Amino acid sequence: MINDIQQDASVRMGKSIDALQKAFTKIRTGRAHPSLLEQIRVSYYGADTPLSQVANVSVEDSRTLKVTPWEKDMVKAIEKAIMTSGLGLNPNTQGVAIRIPLPPLTEERRRDLVKMVKHEAEQGRVAIRNIRRDANSEIKEALKEKMISEDEAHDGEEQVQKITDKYIRQAEKHLETKEADLLSM
Repeated sequence: MINDIQQDASVRMGKSIDALQKAFTKIRTGRAHPSLLEQIRVSYYGADTPLSQVANVSVEDSRTLKVTPWEKDMVKAIEKAIMTSGLGLNPNTQGVAIRIPLPPLTEERRRDLVKMVKHEAEQGRVAIRNIRRDANSEIKEALKEKMISEDEAHDGEEQVQKITDKYIRQAEKHLETKEADLLSM
């Protein structure tokens, strides 16, 4: 019973770490990476479609992304979607290919990005703590229904705390790495 609760908590905390890493990839560091354009949606025959489903996104060099639409008529729609995405990118169309130069980050923008990264990390830590709370309440519920003893409940809560500490450390490590990456360029 307690092992199931701990395993469920561990799986859910792992998913929180994955979500945190995905959020971090969307915050650009100055280097070109196709994941920067992941959240962009393009109007494709009346439906909002992810950019990756209507075009190939590749890295041309360390500061340039190249978007190659699969249909020629999509060039204007993709260009418009990139400009209105709020990422501060200005695409250059050259025939069918769209090149997106990434401007160098200013010191002020870096500080803003570090704040965003810290906020995302805090959201991840909150999610992990919420999972801990849920697991502990399940253990308390099992104790109340006399399914486990008080000693088992106490040991279970200690194990859940150890699992929580492990995932919080992972979140902190990812935060440090991303922060160093942002400030190093």
